[in-house]
Amino acid sequence: MIEKIPALDRMLKALQRVPYLASKNVYRVAAHFLHIDKAQLNHFCEQLLQAHDRLIQCNRCCAWQEKMSTCFFCTAPDRDQSLVCIVETWQELMVIERTQGYQGAYHVLNGVIAPLDGIGPDNLTIGQLVSRVQAGGIKEVIFATSQTPEGEATAAYIAHKLKHSGVLISCLARGLPVGSSLEGTDRVTIYKAITERRPF
Repeated sequence: MIEKIPALDRMLKALQRVPYLASKNVYRVAAHFLHIDKAQLNHFCEQLLQAHDRLIQCNRCCAWQEKMSTCFFCTAPDRDQSLVCIVETWQELMVIERTQGYQGAYHVLNGVIAPLDGIGPDNLTIGQLVSRVQAGGIKEVIFATSQTPEGEATAAYIAHKLKHSGVLISCLARGLPVGSSLEGTDRVTIYKAITERRPF
């Protein structure tokens, strides 16, 4: 049926190629763009094109930065560059930043080791991280990778690579979310909370 409206069909197919856009939302997103006025649509497209043209990944921490500027996370004078938080993607970096409780540096891996998906250590920025640590000046690295088999395996691989570096290796505390009850919590989370308990 949609094929009989070629312009709409092409638009929907383009939206379906956007990763992480749930298929149930494709029609809503299409409707949004079809209902906004031309000036708003032009502004949206302009912002996407500008971001694509002006943003690059920092060659040190691999977070996004403006081409003609320095990386905020690597040059901010009030950030502790001896403390490096390792995250999978810049989305996780932004989640941590929103807490306003961390003032160290970052390293973005651009994913996790996932052999079934054809992603190995060489497809990530692990080599850059190891070189960065070996260059000196870093006292501690914090693993903030996902608590999934892939995230845990990636952290273990990096920890092995940094074993003789002399830096302190830590990870995020794991356990019960604030405001949760034991009854509705999965057994792995409860196990982590018990085994990694801390003084009251």
